[in-house]
Amino acid sequence: MTTPLLRSTVLSLSLTVLLGGLSLAACAEDASATAADEAAASNPLVLDVAAIKTAGIVVDTLTVRTVSDQFKAPGEVKVDAYNTVLVSPRVASQVVARKARLGDIVTAGAPLVVLSSVEVAETQGQLIVASQDWQRVAALGAQAVSARRYNEALVQRDQAKAKLRAYGLSEGQIAHLIKRGSSAADGSFELLAPRAGRVTTDAFLVGERIEPGRPLFTLVTESSVWVEARLSPAAAEQVKEGDTVTILAHGTELPGKVVQRSHQTDEKTRTVDVRIQVANEKDVLHPGELVESRIAITSNTRQLAVPAEAVVLLQNQATVFVRGQKPGQFEPVPVEVGDTRDGWTEIKQGLAAGAPYVRKGAFALKARILRSQLGED
Repeated sequence: MTTPLLRSTVLSLSLTVLLGGLSLAACAEDASATAADEAAASNPLVLDVAAIKTAGIVVDTLTVRTVSDQFKAPGEVKVDAYNTVLVSPRVASQVVARKARLGDIVTAGAPLVVLSSVEVAETQGQLIVASQDWQRVAALGAQAVSARRYNEALVQRDQAKAKLRAYGLSEGQIAHLIKRGSSAADGSFELLAPRAGRVTTDAFLVGERIEPGRPLFTLVTESSVWVEARLSPAAAEQVKEGDTVTILAHGTELPGKVVQRSHQTDEKTRTVDVRIQVANEKDVLHPGELVESRIAITSNTRQLAVPAEAVVLLQNQATVFVRGQKPGQFEPVPVEVGDTRDGWTEIKQGLAAGAPYVRKGAFALKARILRSQLGED
């Protein structure tokens, strides 16, 4: 028969064993948790919510995108001929004085050069005489003089005006000549700028005799320029008027658009000229410069692509970070990339559609790996 003392002793021993087992289990769990925490702390690609927010990490799903094909071609900057004018005398003249110089920016109607011409002097005198005669006839009125005399006076005045306009004088210059009278009929006149622009050529000397039609000035509106790109005939056939273009020059990207495509192949280079209009308000491009043009054409090509900033180099290998299986965990995945167009890089191998990848913050994850390798926190 078991005594009360013996039963008490056995119960005490059982409790001791049970508590010991529980203590060992708790110690094992604590050790496992500590090991897991240490492993997480040693992995630079395991981040908590606050660290993810601080690093600016954004996760997106890899999808197939429709991309535009792009042709790259060398190009030369040229003046916009539709916004360029040549200024030349319309009558044989001699240069008396220069009013504008190379590089000057002039406004429409500004005097560029003072010329002197025998023909202009004769016409100026004819206009003054015809104007005075017309004033007398007009004062008498059509009732006091014959119709023939009235019309002759009017026609002679108008013909003299028309002749001076044909020589390049403006209405304002003609009116000023009539107002001054005979003293102004010296054959001198100012050649005016037909429009605003910058003087890019002025090849003449004061005192030089200039024949009609010889250009004295070239006025260029520099807010718009042309880039003539040279493409192979096969590529040029795919380019259409209105296609968007990116011009690379001086480390800057400038937008443009295709305005014309030549229908003739150059016999020497076997290329086709494509004319691109580029806004140049900041005066970045100048005629004669060589640039690179990238012409985007309409295409139905579809491919896996990620933003260019999502691809980083790790040990000279293109890499994209993806979300891991555990919360806050990210993993680097080596990938094979294609071309980058409009800020998107093609993914040829390494990832499949639907993969959760790091759209923003890849450089922050790369920096954490590098700091870990250097032994930094």
